[in-house]
Amino acid sequence: QVQLEESGGGSVRPGGSLTLSCAASGAIYSGGCLAWFRQTPGKEREGVAALYTGTGATYYAEAVKGRFTISQGNGANTIDLRMDSLKPEDTAIYYCAAVFNYLCGLDIDFGYWGQGTQVTVSS
Repeated sequence: QVQLEESGGGSVRPGGSLTLSCAASGAIYSGGCLAWFRQTPGKEREGVAALYTGTGATYYAEAVKGRFTISQGNGANTIDLRMDSLKPEDTAIYYCAAVFNYLCGLDIDFGYWGQGTQVTVSS
């Protein structure tokens, strides 16, 4: 089993920045795809950004390109999501997701999910 621990959510004014972190632990025997998704009430969950730990390849949703940066964190299976120039429409619960095979992207099936962390962008 794999556990995902998220941290770094909070409230910020428009134009501000936040960094989310996700650490995967447990039965991990290979590189994998770690990603962030977000969801607001009444809307479907949407992919935000993903990173394949084996190669460092990254994937972004169009809505966040140029504003968000996903990167590997301090641990082998840790990722950070730096969010700059935040907008009110970025307000959502952000979920970390992971899958450990050779696939990565925002349109693949993820087998593991975190509990979610709230991000609120408001003046």
